Amino acid sequence: DPAKTAVLTVDMHRGHLDMTNATMPALPDEATRVLDGASDFLKFARDHDIKVYHAVLTMREKEIADSMNPRHAVGGVTFSENTVQSEAQKEGILHNVEGSVQTEVMPELDVQPTDFMVTNKKTLSCFIGTELEWSLKRNGIDTLLIMGVNTNTCCQNAAFDGFNFGYKVIMMSDCVSSMYGLDLHQFAMENVARCLGWVLTNDEVKEKVLDFEHRHHNAPNN
Repeated sequence: DPAKTAVLTVDMHRGHLDMTNATMPALPDEATRVLDGASDFLKFARDHDIKVYHAVLTMREKEIADSMNPRHAVGGVTFSENTVQSEAQKEGILHNVEGSVQTEVMPELDVQPTDFMVTNKKTLSCFIGTELEWSLKRNGIDTLLIMGVNTNTCCQNAAFDGFNFGYKVIMMSDCVSSMYGLDLHQFAMENVARCLGWVLTNDEVKEKVLDFEHRHHNAPNN
């Protein structure tokens, strides 16, 4: 039901997907793939009155050091062996400092005034410490369409949180990617599909929306 469905874009900002300004970049080909997929589906979503939420990690400079998980501080983070180094990384720019270009949602997503912005995400969770759950409930949402970066961290976390809060969870396979490697990207989608919800392509979700609209339009009371 489009009226009860929302797209949740997760960290689809320049900090991951702009190959010049990214401080934690996705692979270039993967960035192009997910941006093309997201652009395609978001046009469809808005045409069918599906609400769109954008969750963006935004940190104050002091928070980056103070809030670092001990696992990251001690052992570092293991990305894909194919991870590229951007100009921003070469300059030592911190990841997604409040007010920086890195926190801007990518232009391919064509953010609209009707979209909902969640700009106080501080962790891998889009829900913890944000207004996301309150807004979803207030808008009568029962189904989440998740897209973004990274499949196995923030996107999978959104799937877990959504599941725990009672939402129907769908991960959009054309619109998710991971800089941690293809193995963890695939693992996360498999985990969602087997344990938390569904993993569907853009075309599969579009088909379900159109089928609902067709059945609703042709219902006896209409």
